[in-house]
Amino acid sequence: MKYTLDATNKRMGRLATEIAVILMGKDRTDFSKNQKPDVELLVENASKMSIDGKKLRDKSYVSHSGYPGALKTSSMQQVVDAKGQKEVLRRAVMGMLPKNKLRAVMIKNLTIND
Repeated sequence: MKYTLDATNKRMGRLATEIAVILMGKDRTDFSKNQKPDVELLVENASKMSIDGKKLRDKSYVSHSGYPGALKTSSMQQVVDAKGQKEVLRRAVMGMLPKNKLRAVMIKNLTIND
């Protein structure tokens, strides 16, 4: 099934939850949490998505390679400047998907356009 969402003037978190529900297949009658849902989702106008200025400044993303002293921190503003708002939305959706082997399969069904 193919879905299309317009991100114009929508809040990032609300949009991310809507996307995560569709990608998991929870809006369908044949939902099963151990099966890959047959959905494709296209999000348009991600650059017109509404993000609060305080969140741009205060939200931080943390990654660690496992080596001592390898903690990397970047603010949401730095991520938006480097990769655009579609990367911020993708990371928000990734955090809402189940942390199992189906997560990578589900996120491949998501396409985000500026």
